[in-house]
Amino acid sequence: MFTPQDFLVFTQWGAIGTVALAVLTGLAFAFKWGIRFRLVGATGFAGVLTVGLLGLSFEPFSRTAVPGAIPYATVYDSGASQIVITVPPTIAPDTLEATLRQAASNLFKPYRLGLPGQAATIRARTIAHDPGGVSRLLYLGQIQAAPKGADDSFVVQLNLDNWPTPEP
Repeated sequence: MFTPQDFLVFTQWGAIGTVALAVLTGLAFAFKWGIRFRLVGATGFAGVLTVGLLGLSFEPFSRTAVPGAIPYATVYDSGASQIVITVPPTIAPDTLEATLRQAASNLFKPYRLGLPGQAATIRARTIAHDPGGVSRLLYLGQIQAAPKGADDSFVVQLNLDNWPTPEP
């Protein structure tokens, strides 16, 4: 997968190509070549591609890896302040905390919508299978952005009362 730095290099090459096409278009108009209007379209299209590459260089694809975290799946995302991820029922508390921190660094972005003063929250859940074929959702923990001026950037809460008991 390309990194934002790669897209910045692609943007530079795209800008050089766009300028070269613009110069060629200027020459086509000066010498009244028959393809001058096609070159205008090609130059405009190259400019649009260059701006698109510049947009991709602003870090939309970067992911953070936190040591000790495991893969998770996002099962609900309101686009604003509520996100729910699912984790396996055998997860340990320290692994859950690392996974929540990884999810927060990947999912808490400035473009999230929400009301002013509303903190985005990521909740981790799992499914516990009880005897008799009954399954229930267990919310194991959550993470929120810490208030300004706090020592840590996130506030993690683990619900150890909801932790599933290992099956015999």
